[in-house]
Amino acid sequence: MHRAVHQYIENRTYDEIAIGDHAQLVRTLKPNDIHLFAAVSGDVNPTHVDPEFARSGQFREVVGHSMWGSTLFSTILGTEFPGPGTVYVSQSLKYWRPVSIGDTLNVVVTCREKFDHNNHIIFECLATNQDGLKVIDGCAEVLAPTEKIKRPRVNLPEVTISDKELRYQHLVSLTDGLEPIPIAVAHPCDKESLGGPLQAMEEGLVIPVLVGPEAKIRAVAEEEGYSLDGVRIVDVPHSHAAAEKAVAMARNGEVEALMKGSLHTDELMSAVVSKATGLRTERRISHVFIAEVPTYSHPLLITDAAINIEPSLEDKVDIIQNAIELAQTMGLTEPKVAILSAVETVTSKLRSTIEAAALCKMADRGQIKGGVLDGPLAFDNAISIVAAKTKGINSPVAGNADILVVPDLESGNMVAKQLEYLADAVLAGVVLGARVPIVLTSRADTSETRAASCAIAQLMAHQRRKQIRL
Repeated sequence: MHRAVHQYIENRTYDEIAIGDHAQLVRTLKPNDIHLFAAVSGDVNPTHVDPEFARSGQFREVVGHSMWGSTLFSTILGTEFPGPGTVYVSQSLKYWRPVSIGDTLNVVVTCREKFDHNNHIIFECLATNQDGLKVIDGCAEVLAPTEKIKRPRVNLPEVTISDKELRYQHLVSLTDGLEPIPIAVAHPCDKESLGGPLQAMEEGLVIPVLVGPEAKIRAVAEEEGYSLDGVRIVDVPHSHAAAEKAVAMARNGEVEALMKGSLHTDELMSAVVSKATGLRTERRISHVFIAEVPTYSHPLLITDAAINIEPSLEDKVDIIQNAIELAQTMGLTEPKVAILSAVETVTSKLRSTIEAAALCKMADRGQIKGGVLDGPLAFDNAISIVAAKTKGINSPVAGNADILVVPDLESGNMVAKQLEYLADAVLAGVVLGARVPIVLTSRADTSETRAASCAIAQLMAHQRRKQIRL
């Protein structure tokens, strides 16, 4: 049986429990669970907390502590079945497979034997994952309570561990084993726009070519203590010339990516979209934010929040296809795409809901390939399984989206910036659909954000190399 959460916690006594009675709970492993368990237990095995090490290990990804799963049996036994007054005697468990971030465990304890002479009960313990595969099994012996106990449920405070460095390293680790790519940085004439590519260079992500007024670039480097040893500088007089030169270098193959420095986005993108000398392809150019959010189990891709102001239905086809291909390059075979609106039902009063429905049908007909689409979905339904279930939405995308497709630039920019400043997300951004990936950062972005964006550009550039070879 499954019991809902109540204001009180109440036990079942030894006499109230019969052979075959059972209780269960369902829990999804989130990054915070791993970090909290490591902090409380002191178990900082790199298999659990070091993404770079974990990728080279047996499971090829960060996995949860085995004992995290074990504690879920204790949760049931101590809180409801039998509940308060229960005393653990022994526990024997076998671990069949790892629990990865995002895995959902269905944990069941079943009464197997009762011993009247000492009020002991032996429970079978079984945990299966979302695919129905056995993760943990075994048994637990407890001393069951003989008197009824009912107490107010203690509401614990919400605890969140925010480790930006760990999430930043997770983004950067996506490019492990790849050689750095040459990238032209247009007008890197302030602290962050110069520090970002230099940090990315130190981490083996890119080989920056600095395009701008050389005297100004060197002055910033001297003021901030940056070394420019071995870094190529292409001297041009001003930001407009820097944009044109950087685009020309990408066009003739000198570099494999572009990066915006301390110039306006319009300046760089005007050079990029020029029909005569730019980097346009048949695909609509669009922007994707990659967000590592501490309260979400995997990276979120948000598009488009920087290029297309009010995209048409046809524009959104390319925007989605660009994002799907990026997600696939990041290792998602069939990314889940949520088409966002204010509501989850189709209505003529909201154009975005009609377009969402049309996009899903276009995916059914093969006009959008490689992802699983659903929409319209409100933001909460897209990222919260609880919200989706409350609304009665049965969908492989709802509650577990990999890509969020926003109705327009304004809403997308708000979503991304709110995640960054209110949810402590780490953001990386890249422009897709041009001949080369373009790192398009905000003037407020840190060096770490810029370096993480360089990692995504590096990933896309290597994917482009593979396509050219094919």
